[in-house]
Amino acid sequence: MDAGSIQVLLAMAAYMAIVVGIGIFFARRANQSSENYFLGGRSLGPWVTAMSAEASDMSGWLLMGLPGVAYWLGLADAAWTAIGLALGTYINWLIVSKRLRRYSEKAGNAITLPEFFSNRFREEKKVLMTISAVFILIFFTVYASSCLVTCGKLFSTLFGAPYVIMMILGAVFVLVYTIIGGFLAESASDFMQSIVMIIALVMVVLAGTAAAGGISAVVANAKSIPGFFEFFNIASPSLDGNGVQMVANNAPVFGGAGSYGFISIISTLAWGLGYFGMPQVLLRFMAIRKESELTSSRRIAIVWVVISLSVAVFIGIVGRALYPVALSTAAEAENVFILLSTRLLPPLLAGLIMSGILAATISSSDSYLLIAASSLAKNIYQGLLKKDASDKEVMRVSRITLLVITLVAILIALDEKSVIFTIVSFAWAGFGATFGPLMLFSLFWKRINRAGAMAGMLGGGCMVFFWKLVIRPLGGGWNIYELLPAFLFSCALIVIVSFVTEPPSKELQAEFDEVKRGGVC
Repeated sequence: MDAGSIQVLLAMAAYMAIVVGIGIFFARRANQSSENYFLGGRSLGPWVTAMSAEASDMSGWLLMGLPGVAYWLGLADAAWTAIGLALGTYINWLIVSKRLRRYSEKAGNAITLPEFFSNRFREEKKVLMTISAVFILIFFTVYASSCLVTCGKLFSTLFGAPYVIMMILGAVFVLVYTIIGGFLAESASDFMQSIVMIIALVMVVLAGTAAAGGISAVVANAKSIPGFFEFFNIASPSLDGNGVQMVANNAPVFGGAGSYGFISIISTLAWGLGYFGMPQVLLRFMAIRKESELTSSRRIAIVWVVISLSVAVFIGIVGRALYPVALSTAAEAENVFILLSTRLLPPLLAGLIMSGILAATISSSDSYLLIAASSLAKNIYQGLLKKDASDKEVMRVSRITLLVITLVAILIALDEKSVIFTIVSFAWAGFGATFGPLMLFSLFWKRINRAGAMAGMLGGGCMVFFWKLVIRPLGGGWNIYELLPAFLFSCALIVIVSFVTEPPSKELQAEFDEVKRGGVC
């Protein structure tokens, strides 16, 4: 390891020490009760709520996956995805956050998403709670694996160490950190990490643009590639039989521009629908100390999101201008942020920038692990198997669950050729279609009943798998991101089943009206 690599390692080690310190600081308070451990006692302020929600949501794919898509395919796919995410962020904060904060407290002071759905319909047999907890376990395990892939790629690229070893070390660090501090530590560190992430993005894009000769030079290079710098066409890298981009005269070879039509645009914009079902974001709405502070949080969140997404996309464009043949596969393209940082910045500063990727990964993976663990420990173990379980038992089970989920995520992440963006897109669709329609109808439609809720959740979650594995491979007009058809299918099931079955009780309708009026919870 040379002197530069040592400086990078020292900077990242210092950052990780700070993160662990935050976990230790909050450990005592977090362990006072399961409500503190899983929801922070509903004590988050507006800045921490906003920044931690977005940091935990964006994860390592913001610094690796999204720039990688822009580097590989050009502007269209990455930009329309970013636009969809920005719109989804704003609408979610605008219409869901306040109603959910109010309703979750009214519905038995729910501290997890499955518990909210169960309490919302006053279940005696906790079937809805169990189904939602199982889906959370499935999709968050997949989500956590994407974070471990990020860790493995980051450290193996930086230090030339074996991918698998680096990925496992990253998993161990995240696991220990999550066990120590719970939701409060996670949210506090996510706030810090959101700041690190946006600073890292801005510094790298400025350094890269300057090195490439300015914005005009970057744009000129992008326009020279067919379909690369267009909103309604897409670049087509020419690949050999191994999926490696061909090179001629030291330049990447591209085919003619591919069409990026209406179906593709709607498909990528559909990413925004995922926000209505994202547990890591929805929990922040539930955890803020005052409903009135959500307005400030919304403004903070949307500014952070717009800046971060815009810069992340442009980093991919800049990377193609500076290092056109350095990254020759779709999986390698996700290293463009690392490549720019290590080649353009002094080692110590590059180490701090690399901490941005680590920050994004930690802020997401700890959220995913904690929510998945709470689903099993709080909702299945205490909610179904042992209703008189003490807080200590619940927290012990949650920590065992954390270990098991991490081990499964490690197995999923063993393939070094995994594309982070692809893994994230599937898990995102899973949450968006399983919980998004149910959340919207639960908050805004009085006629929804338990049968409709159950049908919508099961139908949306299962349709994600069916569309991804059976329908989408047919190609052509069927090549639509699985979130959109699954989301619409779930909505249809909720409405149809609710209308053909008994309406909710008068007590449930009265509770809905009280929440709608903004009654004191």
